[in-house]
Amino acid sequence: MLGGDVDPDKILIQFKAALKALDKAHFLLLDETYRKALAIKISETVEACPGNCGNEDHIEFIRKQFPDLELDTLTAQMREIDVLRKISKKITLITVDRHFSF
Repeated sequence: MLGGDVDPDKILIQFKAALKALDKAHFLLLDETYRKALAIKISETVEACPGNCGNEDHIEFIRKQFPDLELDTLTAQMREIDVLRKISKKITLITVDRHFSF
């Protein structure tokens, strides 16, 4: 590879370009994966909070922010929506339990 008339600087430039392209592909894949996971969590949270869980405004705020979120904020929003989903499910279970208690 380094034998003959090949300029070592050109090889280095090609490797750097390949590495940069791979890094960008990795970043885009991670972004897409996180967005899909957050979209699923938002959907589940909206279903768990049908309008009476006390977090409707916050859930709607995250849902509206979703398209504009950067990758570094996606992880924080994923954790936050997960907490809201768990709270909403607990409220739903308590409400259902009260309705069917004898």
